[in-house]
Amino acid sequence: MYTKTRTNLYRTTYHLVWVTKYRKVIFTTLNRREAMMEMLSLIAENNDITILESEVMEDHIHLVVSFPPNKSISTVMKALKGASAREWFQQFPETKKELWKGSLWSGSYFVSTVGNVSKEVVMQYVQDQLKKFNAGRSRRDSSPG
Repeated sequence: MYTKTRTNLYRTTYHLVWVTKYRKVIFTTLNRREAMMEMLSLIAENNDITILESEVMEDHIHLVVSFPPNKSISTVMKALKGASAREWFQQFPETKKELWKGSLWSGSYFVSTVGNVSKEVVMQYVQDQLKKFNAGRSRRDSSPG
């Protein structure tokens, strides 16, 4: 499934994972996990990020997302982590004392692209483009006309 905008057509899908500071177990109840997921959903909606799949674990988050190519991964991560931490501490201020220096998230994250074709298939496709172009050109050049 591709997304079409006024200026581009894209299919970008990423697996994002980030952890709580020092992997502290914070999302210990269904209420806390659901609250975090609601926060992330709202942040995503406000930042043109589509969440395709998600899971809030006790000490980390998994998201499969898509967003327009004019957004960088670092911008998306900053939006998700920064806004969710601010909102989290507003709703659950008691958890701040459980965390080192009051930070909800570790500074790092994991990201991986997700696709329905392998790198090798894409590389072969790109390598074959000139051959296909030249083959089409030679057919046009040799056609009567």
